[in-house]
Amino acid sequence: MEGMKILFIASEAYPLVKTGGLADVVGALPAALRQLGEDVRLLLPGYPEALGKVKTPGKPVRLGHWNGFELALVPAVMPDSGVPLYLLTCPALYERDGGPYQAPDGRDWPDNALRFGALCQTAVWMSDSGRALGWRPDILHAHDWQAGLVPALAHQLGKNRPPTVMTIHNMSFGGGFPMNLAPQLGLPPAMLGVDGAEFYGQLSFLKAGLFYADHITAVSPTYAQEITTKEGGEGFDGLMRARSGHLSGILNGVDYTVWNPATDSHLVARFSVRDLSLRASGKASLQAEMGLPQDVSIPLLGVVSRFAGQKGIDLILDALPDLLAAGAQLVVLGSGDPDLEARVRAAAAQHPAQVAARIGFDEGLSHRFQAGCDMILVPSRFEPCGLTQFYAMRCGALPVVRRVGGLADSVVDAADPDGVGFVFERPDAEGLLEALHRAFSAYKNPRLWAALQQRAMARDFSWSKSAVKYRDLYRRLPLSAMT
Repeated sequence: MEGMKILFIASEAYPLVKTGGLADVVGALPAALRQLGEDVRLLLPGYPEALGKVKTPGKPVRLGHWNGFELALVPAVMPDSGVPLYLLTCPALYERDGGPYQAPDGRDWPDNALRFGALCQTAVWMSDSGRALGWRPDILHAHDWQAGLVPALAHQLGKNRPPTVMTIHNMSFGGGFPMNLAPQLGLPPAMLGVDGAEFYGQLSFLKAGLFYADHITAVSPTYAQEITTKEGGEGFDGLMRARSGHLSGILNGVDYTVWNPATDSHLVARFSVRDLSLRASGKASLQAEMGLPQDVSIPLLGVVSRFAGQKGIDLILDALPDLLAAGAQLVVLGSGDPDLEARVRAAAAQHPAQVAARIGFDEGLSHRFQAGCDMILVPSRFEPCGLTQFYAMRCGALPVVRRVGGLADSVVDAADPDGVGFVFERPDAEGLLEALHRAFSAYKNPRLWAALQQRAMARDFSWSKSAVKYRDLYRRLPLSAMT
C-alpha cells in the first residue's frame, strides 16, 4: 500500500526549538512513521533558531500576503532524522528575541493569535492543490492549541478537504483570544458559537480544533479518559464527552537514539542494562557537578521539570524536611513560577550539603540527572503523558510518580512482580512521602534495587509501537471524515 502524505503542524520540534515534551514528540514521531513507509513532513514557524539549524535544499516559495504579512515557505530537512520540513518565514511575526510564545520579559507575545493563525492558514493552503508545492498532504495532523485552527479552516474547504487529527499534549493551554480577531483569522460568524470556536466569550484555538477535527488523540489512554471529566477537562469536558466516539489515547514514545546511557555523549560514564557498574561513577560525578558531597551510598533524588502547579514541585518542597531527615540528597533542574524558583533557591541555600539546584534548562545536565540520580520525582497533579519517567527508566533511575495520566499508563509500582517504580495516589506531601519511604527501604537492599533498575531499563517505550497505532488511525480516517 502506498504511503500516506501526512503534514504535522506544530509550534516546536526537537532539536530545532524546544520548550517541553511537545517538541520531543513532534521531533520523533514523524521519523518513526516514515520508517513504516508513510510520507510525513513537518510545518513549523520559521524562528531564527530553527532556520539556523537546518539544511535548506530548496529555494523559498513565496505564498503571498496574509493580513498584510508576506509569507514564504523554506523547504528543509530535520538535522537529526532527515524528515522533510517546511519553515514558514515571516520576519514580522517570527524573527524576534525571546521564546516561541513569550517575550524576554516572560509575557505572551501580544500577536500570538496572528503568529499561529498564519501557521494554521498555511497548512490549509498546502492542502489545496493550487498551492501544493509539488506535495499535497492527505491528512493534516495538528498539535496543541497553536495548530488548533487547522481543523476549523480545513472544514471550510468542503467535502474535498483532507481529514484532520487534533492531538492534545496539554489541555490546560486553550489559546484564547478576543473574538474580534476572528475575521483576520479566517473564521466566519457561523463558526464562532458554542458549537464552534467560542469558549467563555473568547475565540479558543484549542476549542476550534477539538470541535472540528475528524479525530482527537490524547497522549496517553488515561489522559484521554481524564479530559472527559470535570476535574481533568479544563472546561472542555462536555465537548470531550460529546466527541468521545472520535477520541482515543495513544501513549507517547521515546527516541532511544537520544536516550541511551550506553552511547549518550552527555554522560561522563556510560553503561547498559547488562552492566550497571559504571553508573555509580556517573552518580558521583553528578554530585560533584552540583556541589554536593560525593557519597554514592546516599540516595540521590532528582527533579527535571517546569516549575508549575501542575508538576507538584510544591509537594516536594513540603516533603523536604522528611527527605533530609532520611539522609537523602535532592538535585533540581528547571524553571518557571517565580515563587517556586525562590523556594527552590532558598532550600538549596539552607541545606547546601543535601540540596542543589540549577534554575533554567540544560539538555546535557538533564541527561546526567537521569543517568546519575537513584530516583526521579514526578509528583504531578495531572500529567497528559510525561516523558521524564521514560527517560528515567531507560537510564536506571527509578521513577516516583503519582498515579495520573501517562504516569499511570507507564509506571508499574514496585509492589507488583513487574514493578519498575513507586506510585502514590494522593496529591499531597504525605502521599509522596509514603512512596519515598518505600523507595528508601528498597534502596537499602542492593540486590532488589538492581533488579528493579534492570527491569525498568528493559521496558520498551520506543516510538515504533506508538507509530503503528497512529498509522492505523490514519488509515481509518477516510471512513470517518466528514461525519
